Amino acid sequence: MQDLASADQAPLVTPTFQQTFGAPLFYLRGLWYSLTILAILGCHEMGHYLACLKYGVLATRPFFLPAPFLTGTFGAFIRIKSRIPNKVALFDIGIAGPLAGFVVAVPALFIGLMLSRVDHLPQDQSGLIELGEPLLFKIAAWMVWGSVPQGYSINMHPMAFAAWFGLIATALNLFPISQLDGGHIAYAVLGRRSTAVTIVMLGVAIGLAFKSSSWIVWTVLLVGMIAALGPHHPPTLYDDEPIDASRIALAVLAAIILILCFTPVPIGEFLTGNA
Repeated sequence: MQDLASADQAPLVTPTFQQTFGAPLFYLRGLWYSLTILAILGCHEMGHYLACLKYGVLATRPFFLPAPFLTGTFGAFIRIKSRIPNKVALFDIGIAGPLAGFVVAVPALFIGLMLSRVDHLPQDQSGLIELGEPLLFKIAAWMVWGSVPQGYSINMHPMAFAAWFGLIATALNLFPISQLDGGHIAYAVLGRRSTAVTIVMLGVAIGLAFKSSSWIVWTVLLVGMIAALGPHHPPTLYDDEPIDASRIALAVLAAIILILCFTPVPIGEFLTGNA
């Protein structure tokens, strides 16, 4: 289990607002998180952008969306302005982003965990939250810290938290739904049969929203996207050109990355029994 709150004893004198937010060191420490998450999301979108350039598809450079809550961002995106020529181009554009972001997120995860520390849980745990652990996160945490004793928890360094969010973002994008990255990959591989996959996975997303409130906003956005654009992925200009076996193998790799980065409850109530 990973938590974001320190287990150290609170200081006797609470710093004032000016002492905290007026100190340059406060913002320098924030760079651990902000630069890491910008690198992960930026490389993800630059993967899409460079693939667009390769195939002559008009696209904007990446835009970042700030958010006034825990993660500080809704993510990033590019806008594609022209038709995609064929399924090979669609596949490469769709998978380039998740692969590029994943390649950055994995070393950031291991470095961030090495910079983290194992703290004894405080008696008052009302201020703690539990972050769901993707399978890759569990593996990395075990490799770095081994088995964490009962009553202790990994207090994540900001870089580790950024990597955790990067894994979640990668999983979300790889869901094989409509015009998400995973939807592009599914259409390139399955063609019109990918519509059935979109409908099934939309049902899965709705089910996840009932399991954890963390999924509600994302699921509402998905439902809105399907309502506005329909469940069918738009065809490419030359839709009859198939993809080769090497790209089928990459599609399998994308599915494995989705499994490694996914967690059914990203953010939840801290449960002492799981520590």
